[in-house]
Amino acid sequence: MYPLTAQSRTAILENPDALESTLYRADEYNTEAEEQDLGDARILFLGPFQAPAEWDAKDREDYFDGTPPDAFITARIACEAAPDSGASFIPVPGDYAAVTEAPGKISMFYVWDCLNDVEGEYVLIREEEDAL
Repeated sequence: MYPLTAQSRTAILENPDALESTLYRADEYNTEAEEQDLGDARILFLGPFQAPAEWDAKDREDYFDGTPPDAFITARIACEAAPDSGASFIPVPGDYAAVTEAPGKISMFYVWDCLNDVEGEYVLIREEEDAL
């Protein structure tokens, strides 16, 4: 089953601000293996991640895990392949996204968390040292 609703998927794919990307998944059994190319997707950046107000200092520390909070970005992601095509995928935490931010500028993002799989909303971390 594809949790992203058809309406949400269409809204992301047709949004003129959504950027082209390719998602990759590391081999969980072989850390030396090359990442699996999952396929193409569109990513719509929404803005900085805002921790819920009810989180205490421990919750925030656990979530951010030593990474500066301003490095976390919310985004919506939709696979370009049709859900019934056999080439479709669902992003999961631990995946990487190579995002074309401008012609000739590809930036890497780490998928940190899924906030809402029905809406395709995720928390990403920009991998600054990997920017191409």
